[in-house]
Amino acid sequence: MCADLVRVDWVSGEGGFRTMEAVLEDISPVGACVQVEECIPIGAAISIAATSGEAARFSGHVSYCVYRDYGYFVGIQLSDETRWSSVAFEPQHLTSLAALSLEGGGSPD
Repeated sequence: MCADLVRVDWVSGEGGFRTMEAVLEDISPVGACVQVEECIPIGAAISIAATSGEAARFSGHVSYCVYRDYGYFVGIQLSDETRWSSVAFEPQHLTSLAALSLEGGGSPD
């Protein structure tokens, strides 16, 4: 779980190129979720660029787009060439679920 402002770029159905700011809600080595103000079509080629800290860019395809309460949540399957790691980019507000479970007395398994 995380939160950070990022820029998303994607190719629209008409072959046009779109760009907008998004909130990065979640990221893992294989995928990410961003919140945006408009629907992005499933299957669209998309990239995420960090707007804070070091420049980092990840690309992939939209796997889902659902509207929830106040925005569209877009799931992105990252390409093998641009897998995420905390070395490449660490969001400003990154919460490790494993660390939280250890703080609560749980085990990492």
